[in-house]
Amino acid sequence: MELEIYKKDGTASGNRVRLSPEVFEIQPNDHAIYQAVTTYLANRRQGTHKTKTYGEVSGSGKKPWKQKHTGRARVGALRSPLWRGGGTIFGPVPRDYSKKLPKQVKQLARKSALSYKAKNASIKVVEDFTFEQPKTRELAAILKALQLSEQKTLLVVPRKDDSIWKCGRNIPYLNIIEASKASTYEILDNSILLIQKSAVEVLEKTFH
Repeated sequence: MELEIYKKDGTASGNRVRLSPEVFEIQPNDHAIYQAVTTYLANRRQGTHKTKTYGEVSGSGKKPWKQKHTGRARVGALRSPLWRGGGTIFGPVPRDYSKKLPKQVKQLARKSALSYKAKNASIKVVEDFTFEQPKTRELAAILKALQLSEQKTLLVVPRKDDSIWKCGRNIPYLNIIEASKASTYEILDNSILLIQKSAVEVLEKTFH
């Protein structure tokens, strides 16, 4: 598969880039994608949820009245889970939700996600660019020229670029990621992949 390379002003450069079929044209594996996405979301969870049990809530442990002959329901303590302000039975406690995924499955999922994007014509390649001074309006102008305004876009750059990141952090529909760190979830969670020309090679080397 070959794609046109666009300039920053939105016009075609006349050059084309060939996408590796081993990365962008495989038969997508939906189960690998499912595993990668669920693992990604699980690893983002803090797991700090907590409720107090019978032994942790404040209050006396003294029996409020005798067991029998009062005409009232029997109760052992004010901290009873049946009472308002009492402990919680089997409530959530802090836990680690993180999962590990085999490298081969992770790579297959990423290539499957990229193949879906290529199949749906949701990939656009642009010439490499950067900024001397981080100005949001300059990056917004590039996106507008490429007809990507208001479309949820993932800009894939070949390496860390602070100026691009600072320009894009105030654009709500734009996400920026280094090519070697692009996850399955991030690839699929955006409508368009805008890939800088040199980032294509990084993607192919990373996920091949």
